[in-house]
Amino acid sequence: MTMRATQAEKAKTFQALHARAGAFVIPNPWDAGTARILTRFGFEALTTTSAGLAFVLGRRDGDGSVTRDDALANAKAIVDATDLPVAADLENGYGDAPEAAAETIRMAASVGLVGASIEDASGDPHDPIYDLARAVERVTAAAEAAHALPFPFMFVARAENFLHGKPNLDDTIRRLQAFEAAGADVLYAPGLTKAEHIRAVCASVKKPVNVIMGLKGANFSVSDLAALGVKRISVGSALSRAALGSFVRAAKEIQEHGTFTFADRALPFADANDLVSER
Repeated sequence: MTMRATQAEKAKTFQALHARAGAFVIPNPWDAGTARILTRFGFEALTTTSAGLAFVLGRRDGDGSVTRDDALANAKAIVDATDLPVAADLENGYGDAPEAAAETIRMAASVGLVGASIEDASGDPHDPIYDLARAVERVTAAAEAAHALPFPFMFVARAENFLHGKPNLDDTIRRLQAFEAAGADVLYAPGLTKAEHIRAVCASVKKPVNVIMGLKGANFSVSDLAALGVKRISVGSALSRAALGSFVRAAKEIQEHGTFTFADRALPFADANDLVSER
Protein backbone atom coordinates (compact mmCIF):
# COMPACT_ATOMS: atom_id res chain seq x y z
CA MET A 1 0.00 0.00 0.00
CA THR A 2 1.42 3.37 -1.05
CA MET A 3 2.03 5.79 1.82
CA ARG A 4 0.34 9.16 1.42
CA ALA A 5 2.50 12.26 1.64
CA THR A 6 2.30 14.20 4.89
CA GLN A 7 1.05 17.76 4.97
CA ALA A 8 4.61 18.97 5.58
CA GLU A 9 5.90 16.99 2.60
CA LYS A 10 3.17 18.39 0.35
CA ALA A 11 3.92 21.89 1.64
CA LYS A 12 7.58 21.58 0.67
CA THR A 13 6.64 20.21 -2.74
CA PHE A 14 4.26 23.13 -3.25
CA GLN A 15 6.86 25.67 -2.17
CA ALA A 16 9.35 24.15 -4.61
CA LEU A 17 6.93 24.58 -7.53
CA HIS A 18 7.05 28.33 -6.91
CA ALA A 19 10.86 28.34 -6.86
CA ARG A 20 11.65 26.41 -10.01
CA ALA A 21 12.09 27.91 -13.47
CA GLY A 22 9.08 28.52 -15.71
CA ALA A 23 5.37 28.58 -14.95
CA PHE A 24 3.07 25.85 -13.63
CA VAL A 25 -0.68 25.37 -13.88
CA ILE A 26 -2.72 24.93 -10.72
CA PRO A 27 -6.27 24.05 -11.84
CA ASN A 28 -9.38 24.46 -9.71
CA PRO A 29 -11.52 21.42 -8.85
CA TRP A 30 -14.79 22.01 -7.06
CA ASP A 31 -15.25 18.64 -5.36
CA ALA A 32 -13.50 15.35 -4.62
CA GLY A 33 -14.37 13.81 -7.97
CA THR A 34 -12.97 16.65 -10.06
CA ALA A 35 -9.89 16.71 -7.82
CA ARG A 36 -9.25 13.05 -8.63
CA ILE A 37 -9.72 13.65 -12.35
CA LEU A 38 -7.20 16.49 -12.35
CA THR A 39 -4.79 14.38 -10.32
CA ARG A 40 -5.05 11.53 -12.85
CA PHE A 41 -4.28 13.99 -15.65
CA GLY A 42 -0.90 14.75 -14.13
CA PHE A 43 -1.26 18.22 -12.63
CA GLU A 44 1.15 18.94 -9.80
CA ALA A 45 -1.05 20.93 -7.42
CA LEU A 46 -4.67 22.03 -7.05
CA THR A 47 -6.55 24.98 -5.64
CA THR A 48 -10.22 25.37 -4.81
CA THR A 49 -12.69 27.73 -6.47
CA SER A 50 -15.12 29.79 -4.42
CA ALA A 51 -17.43 30.26 -7.42
CA GLY A 52 -17.35 26.58 -8.33
CA LEU A 53 -18.35 25.71 -4.78
CA ALA A 54 -21.10 28.34 -4.76
CA PHE A 55 -22.58 26.90 -7.95
CA VAL A 56 -22.59 23.38 -6.46
CA LEU A 57 -24.38 24.69 -3.37
CA GLY A 58 -26.94 26.62 -5.44
CA ARG A 59 -25.74 29.99 -4.19
CA ARG A 60 -24.25 33.14 -5.68
CA ASP A 61 -20.53 33.70 -5.46
CA GLY A 62 -19.19 36.72 -3.64
CA ASP A 63 -22.27 37.72 -1.66
CA GLY A 64 -21.32 36.06 1.62
CA SER A 65 -23.76 33.17 1.29
CA VAL A 66 -20.92 30.61 1.22
CA THR A 67 -19.53 30.47 4.74
CA ARG A 68 -16.04 29.76 5.99
CA ASP A 69 -17.25 26.39 7.26
CA ASP A 70 -18.63 25.61 3.78
CA ALA A 71 -15.36 26.54 2.12
CA LEU A 72 -13.19 24.59 4.54
CA ALA A 73 -15.40 21.48 4.37
CA ASN A 74 -15.09 21.57 0.57
CA ALA A 75 -11.33 22.09 0.83
CA LYS A 76 -10.98 19.13 3.19
CA ALA A 77 -12.92 16.89 0.81
CA ILE A 78 -10.51 17.86 -1.96
CA VAL A 79 -7.45 17.40 0.26
CA ASP A 80 -8.69 13.94 1.25
CA ALA A 81 -9.28 12.97 -2.40
CA THR A 82 -5.74 13.57 -3.66
CA ASP A 83 -2.11 13.25 -2.68
CA LEU A 84 -1.29 16.53 -4.40
CA PRO A 85 -0.67 19.80 -2.56
CA VAL A 86 -3.95 21.72 -2.27
CA ALA A 87 -4.44 25.45 -1.75
CA ALA A 88 -7.71 27.32 -1.36
CA ASP A 89 -9.56 30.43 -2.46
CA LEU A 90 -10.75 31.80 0.89
CA GLU A 91 -12.34 35.00 -0.43
CA ASN A 92 -11.74 37.90 1.97
CA GLY A 93 -11.03 35.65 4.94
CA TYR A 94 -14.69 35.68 6.01
CA GLY A 95 -14.49 38.84 8.07
CA ASP A 96 -13.33 42.43 7.84
CA ALA A 97 -10.94 42.34 10.78
CA PRO A 98 -7.30 41.33 10.38
CA GLU A 99 -7.90 38.75 13.11
CA ALA A 100 -10.53 37.05 10.93
CA ALA A 101 -8.05 36.71 8.08
CA ALA A 102 -5.43 35.25 10.42
CA GLU A 103 -7.87 32.77 11.96
CA THR A 104 -9.02 31.68 8.50
CA ILE A 105 -5.42 30.87 7.56
CA ARG A 106 -4.93 28.83 10.74
CA MET A 107 -8.17 26.95 10.09
CA ALA A 108 -7.11 26.33 6.49
CA ALA A 109 -3.95 24.64 7.70
CA SER A 110 -5.97 22.52 10.12
CA VAL A 111 -7.89 20.85 7.25
CA GLY A 112 -4.72 19.92 5.37
CA LEU A 113 -4.25 22.88 3.02
CA VAL A 114 -0.74 24.07 2.20
CA GLY A 115 -1.67 27.44 0.76
CA ALA A 116 -4.54 29.90 0.53
CA SER A 117 -5.47 33.31 -0.79
CA ILE A 118 -7.06 36.29 0.92
CA GLU A 119 -8.45 39.12 -1.20
CA ASP A 120 -8.86 42.85 -0.63
CA ALA A 121 -12.51 42.80 -1.76
CA SER A 122 -14.81 43.78 1.09
CA GLY A 123 -18.04 42.18 -0.10
CA ASP A 124 -19.75 45.57 0.23
CA PRO A 125 -21.22 46.53 -3.17
CA HIS A 126 -21.09 50.22 -2.21
CA ASP A 127 -17.40 50.10 -1.22
CA PRO A 128 -16.07 46.90 -2.81
CA ILE A 129 -12.33 47.29 -2.10
CA TYR A 130 -10.77 47.84 1.32
CA ASP A 131 -8.69 50.99 1.58
CA LEU A 132 -5.00 50.26 1.26
CA ALA A 133 -4.11 50.64 4.93
CA ARG A 134 -6.86 48.24 5.97
CA ALA A 135 -5.94 45.79 3.23
CA VAL A 136 -2.30 45.79 4.35
CA GLU A 137 -3.30 45.16 7.97
CA ARG A 138 -5.29 42.13 6.86
CA VAL A 139 -2.46 40.78 4.68
CA THR A 140 0.03 41.31 7.51
CA ALA A 141 -2.11 39.35 9.97
CA ALA A 142 -2.72 36.52 7.49
CA ALA A 143 0.96 36.32 6.53
CA GLU A 144 2.03 36.19 10.17
CA ALA A 145 -0.41 33.34 10.81
CA ALA A 146 0.83 31.48 7.74
CA HIS A 147 4.49 31.88 8.64
CA ALA A 148 3.92 30.75 12.23
CA LEU A 149 2.86 27.30 10.98
CA PRO A 150 5.35 24.40 11.33
CA PHE A 151 5.61 23.97 7.54
CA PRO A 152 5.83 26.35 4.55
CA PHE A 153 2.34 27.66 3.80
CA MET A 154 2.11 29.65 0.56
CA PHE A 155 0.00 32.68 1.41
CA VAL A 156 -1.42 34.54 -1.58
CA ALA A 157 -2.55 38.18 -1.36
CA ARG A 158 -5.06 39.26 -4.00
CA ALA A 159 -5.72 42.76 -5.38
CA GLU A 160 -9.26 42.67 -6.74
CA ASN A 161 -9.58 46.01 -8.58
CA PHE A 162 -10.03 44.51 -12.04
CA LEU A 163 -12.89 42.26 -10.90
CA HIS A 164 -14.81 45.11 -9.29
CA GLY A 165 -14.99 47.76 -11.97
CA LYS A 166 -11.74 49.49 -11.00
CA PRO A 167 -9.24 48.64 -13.76
CA ASN A 168 -6.56 50.87 -12.26
CA LEU A 169 -3.23 49.21 -12.97
CA ASP A 170 -1.18 51.72 -10.97
CA ASP A 171 -3.27 51.19 -7.84
CA THR A 172 -3.22 47.43 -8.36
CA ILE A 173 0.58 47.42 -8.56
CA ARG A 174 0.81 49.70 -5.52
CA ARG A 175 -1.34 47.25 -3.57
CA LEU A 176 0.62 44.19 -4.66
CA GLN A 177 3.89 45.85 -3.71
CA ALA A 178 2.46 46.72 -0.30
CA PHE A 179 1.20 43.15 0.13
CA GLU A 180 4.64 41.81 -0.79
CA ALA A 181 6.22 44.05 1.83
CA ALA A 182 3.61 42.84 4.35
CA GLY A 183 4.74 39.22 3.94
CA ALA A 184 2.67 37.65 1.15
CA ASP A 185 4.41 34.71 -0.54
CA VAL A 186 2.52 35.02 -3.84
CA LEU A 187 0.84 38.04 -5.47
CA TYR A 188 -2.33 37.84 -7.53
CA ALA A 189 -4.44 40.40 -9.41
CA PRO A 190 -7.30 38.45 -11.00
CA GLY A 191 -8.90 39.86 -14.12
CA LEU A 192 -5.79 40.92 -16.08
CA THR A 193 -6.32 40.18 -19.77
CA LYS A 194 -3.66 42.31 -21.50
CA ALA A 195 -0.08 41.18 -21.95
CA GLU A 196 1.31 44.59 -21.05
CA HIS A 197 -0.62 44.60 -17.77
CA ILE A 198 0.54 41.12 -16.84
CA ARG A 199 4.13 41.99 -17.72
CA ALA A 200 3.99 45.21 -15.69
CA VAL A 201 2.62 43.42 -12.62
CA CYS A 202 5.25 40.67 -12.78
CA ALA A 203 8.04 43.22 -13.21
CA SER A 204 6.84 45.29 -10.27
CA VAL A 205 7.33 42.62 -7.58
CA LYS A 206 9.93 40.04 -6.62
CA LYS A 207 7.59 37.34 -5.28
CA PRO A 208 5.87 34.82 -7.61
CA VAL A 209 2.80 36.09 -9.46
CA ASN A 210 -0.39 34.08 -10.06
CA VAL A 211 -2.65 34.90 -13.00
CA ILE A 212 -6.04 33.48 -13.87
CA MET A 213 -6.86 32.13 -17.31
CA GLY A 214 -10.20 30.95 -18.67
CA LEU A 215 -11.32 34.57 -19.10
CA LYS A 216 -12.66 35.89 -22.40
CA GLY A 217 -10.07 37.99 -24.17
CA ALA A 218 -7.08 36.33 -22.49
CA ASN A 219 -5.88 33.65 -24.87
CA PHE A 220 -2.34 33.13 -23.65
CA SER A 221 -0.52 29.81 -23.49
CA VAL A 222 1.54 28.60 -20.55
CA SER A 223 4.71 29.51 -22.43
CA ASP A 224 3.32 32.96 -23.28
CA LEU A 225 2.62 33.64 -19.63
CA ALA A 226 5.99 32.33 -18.50
CA ALA A 227 7.64 34.74 -20.93
CA LEU A 228 5.66 37.59 -19.34
CA GLY A 229 7.06 36.65 -15.93
CA VAL A 230 4.15 34.62 -14.54
CA LYS A 231 4.96 31.77 -12.15
CA ARG A 232 1.57 30.23 -11.39
CA ILE A 233 -1.58 29.89 -13.53
CA SER A 234 -5.01 29.09 -12.10
CA VAL A 235 -8.35 28.91 -13.90
CA GLY A 236 -10.82 29.92 -11.17
CA SER A 237 -14.34 28.83 -12.01
CA ALA A 238 -13.58 28.24 -15.71
CA LEU A 239 -13.58 24.43 -15.54
CA SER A 240 -16.76 24.51 -13.46
CA ARG A 241 -18.41 26.85 -15.96
CA ALA A 242 -17.23 24.68 -18.85
CA ALA A 243 -18.95 21.69 -17.23
CA LEU A 244 -22.08 23.72 -16.56
CA GLY A 245 -22.03 24.91 -20.17
CA SER A 246 -22.21 21.32 -21.41
CA PHE A 247 -24.96 20.54 -18.88
CA VAL A 248 -27.05 23.54 -19.94
CA ARG A 249 -26.66 22.78 -23.65
CA ALA A 250 -27.73 19.18 -23.06
CA ALA A 251 -30.73 20.20 -20.97
CA LYS A 252 -31.81 22.75 -23.59
CA GLU A 253 -31.53 20.15 -26.33
CA ILE A 254 -33.89 17.85 -24.42
CA GLN A 255 -36.35 20.60 -23.52
CA GLU A 256 -36.35 22.51 -26.80
CA HIS A 257 -35.85 19.74 -29.38
CA GLY A 258 -36.77 16.52 -27.65
CA THR A 259 -33.50 14.94 -28.79
CA PHE A 260 -30.55 13.41 -26.97
CA THR A 261 -27.59 13.78 -29.29
CA PHE A 262 -25.56 15.28 -26.43
CA ALA A 263 -24.97 11.72 -25.24
CA ASP A 264 -22.64 11.17 -28.21
CA ARG A 265 -20.28 13.78 -26.71
CA ALA A 266 -20.66 12.76 -23.07
CA LEU A 267 -17.82 11.11 -21.17
CA PRO A 268 -18.37 7.35 -21.35
CA PHE A 269 -19.73 5.88 -18.12
CA ALA A 270 -16.80 3.55 -17.61
CA ASP A 271 -14.32 6.41 -18.02
CA ALA A 272 -16.20 8.60 -15.56
CA ASN A 273 -16.43 5.75 -13.09
CA ASP A 274 -12.71 5.10 -13.34
CA LEU A 275 -11.54 8.72 -13.21
CA VAL A 276 -13.38 9.69 -10.03
CA SER A 277 -12.79 6.50 -8.07
CA GLU A 278 -9.96 6.01 -5.60
CA ARG A 279 -7.33 3.61 -6.89
